[in-house]
Amino acid sequence: KEEEKINKMKIESRVPKDPFKHLKKGYLVMYNLVQFLGFSWIFVNMTVRLFILGKSFYDTFHTIADMMYFCQTLALMEIINSLIGLVRSPLLPAVVQVFGRNFVLFVVLGSLEEMQSKPVVFFIFYFWSIIELFRYPYYMLSCIGIEWKPLTWLRYTAWIPLYPLGGLSEAVAIVQSIPIFSETGKFSLGLPNPLNVTIQFSFLLQLYLIALFLGLFVNFRHLYKQRRQHLGPKKRKMK
Repeated sequence: KEEEKINKMKIESRVPKDPFKHLKKGYLVMYNLVQFLGFSWIFVNMTVRLFILGKSFYDTFHTIADMMYFCQTLALMEIINSLIGLVRSPLLPAVVQVFGRNFVLFVVLGSLEEMQSKPVVFFIFYFWSIIELFRYPYYMLSCIGIEWKPLTWLRYTAWIPLYPLGGLSEAVAIVQSIPIFSETGKFSLGLPNPLNVTIQFSFLLQLYLIALFLGLFVNFRHLYKQRRQHLGPKKRKMK
């Protein structure tokens, strides 16, 4: 055993130490903490307003949007973190989730006042926030080498009902916005050509619906692999 320890120490001594290791860890802890606090505020605020104060679904956007804008803009850092190798998460699922959410938030909801008072906004924000209540604290604790088994189970299990519900809510919002974009012509592009062809943004939204479900499939596959990796071996041991 002593020889094994000595050999292990020799191997570790050959591995170059990262001088910015603690700085990176501190940044990741703070990032996940800020995101957790932001989405916690959203979840608690929406829960209190609806179930305790009896507020309606229709004013969700006007009371929650600023914080959701902040959290989802900050989420762009997840793409950068994956791109530069700061985290081991693959790049594609991060891009799909962040850009998919931001497209719905900033383009579909943020640019149309008619969409901001619809009940579907409540469900989109609520499902997004519940998912992140488990995801960000799990990552934050992982950065400092702590694993809390109930949180790990929730991180890799809660997505099973929540991701389909969130994706369905986003799809409903896009379907509801298509006639509005068609009537207003917003974001439509008129090309200078003899046929006077105009690229309707509403048509692009119909194509985006297909991309939305393809993106959900990519994330489902990624999360399923992660779930097998973190929870699968434990199940085999129990058998």
